[in-house]
Amino acid sequence: MPLGRRLIGASVINLALARAAAGQPAGLFRPESAPDRPLAEIAAANGFTYGIAVKSELLATEPEFAALAAVEASLLVPEYEAKFATLQPEEGRFDTSKLDAILAWAQHFRKSVRGHALVWHNDLPDWAQARLAEGPRRAREVLAAHLDGVLNHTRPRIRDWDVLNEVIANPPGSDVPEPPGNSGDLRATPWLRALGPDYCAIVLRETRARDATLRLTLNDYGVEADLPHAEEKRRRLIRLLRQLRDRNVPIDAVGIQAHLQIREPFRALLFRNFVRNLRALDLAVVITEMDVRESAPVGTDFVARDQVVAERVHAFASAAFEGGARTLMTWGIADRWSWLARDTAVALPQNGPHRGLPYDWEFRRKPYWRALARAFLRQPAG
Repeated sequence: MPLGRRLIGASVINLALARAAAGQPAGLFRPESAPDRPLAEIAAANGFTYGIAVKSELLATEPEFAALAAVEASLLVPEYEAKFATLQPEEGRFDTSKLDAILAWAQHFRKSVRGHALVWHNDLPDWAQARLAEGPRRAREVLAAHLDGVLNHTRPRIRDWDVLNEVIANPPGSDVPEPPGNSGDLRATPWLRALGPDYCAIVLRETRARDATLRLTLNDYGVEADLPHAEEKRRRLIRLLRQLRDRNVPIDAVGIQAHLQIREPFRALLFRNFVRNLRALDLAVVITEMDVRESAPVGTDFVARDQVVAERVHAFASAAFEGGARTLMTWGIADRWSWLARDTAVALPQNGPHRGLPYDWEFRRKPYWRALARAFLRQPAG
């Protein structure tokens, strides 16, 4: 039975909504604090778009996840199904089955889908890395073949792609040290080594040549905090974007991942002005992968933890919207399926997973959800 058909039906959605409402603390859904409507509906009514990252297997095997995605989001992004290694595991052999499952599900539920990511240093199969190492001519052939195969296939359904992902070099002090070999502001990657410091322009122009109306997005992380290394990364990103603009390189949007960390200070005015500076370059700004990482050690007082997370969510989202962002996506919808619980490098050693998404492990809406709703409503934190 097709994936979309397996998950269709009000009974599935009603089940998830009933479970989400069960056991909710008194007062969580006070009408004055946030309407008890889906985030997508609240966002759309106020000129915004809300979306989430999804996985094809979760849509197929987890009814609660599928129901929450169907109800809460209007925009979807595949977590991994549109990355290079998944789409072209062997040279010349494209496998779009997992991405197609998401596209079919989204079409049935009338959701839009954005693509992530065409050119990235991670999720690059061994064969592609070997070809890039052969030099610029071979690298251009690999790029052209991948763009042709992917964009021709997804053209009817995906009209916004993270064309370039995580291209800015990490300054000293960042969580992820920058390996040797970077070129100025650009991160050291196989694409940089193969095509040189002009590779961002090459990729963007090659993508535009294949689709004149596709929204071309450059997506990056680590630009949210009020810290010296984040400030330097903001400067590097702005510098690259201005260079691209000055050379008439096609680019339409900037993606800010927003994997927020509670331990990092955040200043709303600073971030709002940064978003405004991006908008001044005539670029749309999309919050693409938002979640929140708590600071270990954490206690078992989930009410207190949720309040801290909600305050950061509201402050960040409100600043982004004041700066001119109109789309916000969270990297998932519930803590149960978050990478923050799966990835040992970031998972909490005790007291359960990070409280980093709008729904908890038991599919209940959290203050995080309310904080997003109030930000979409342009209301102060409640």
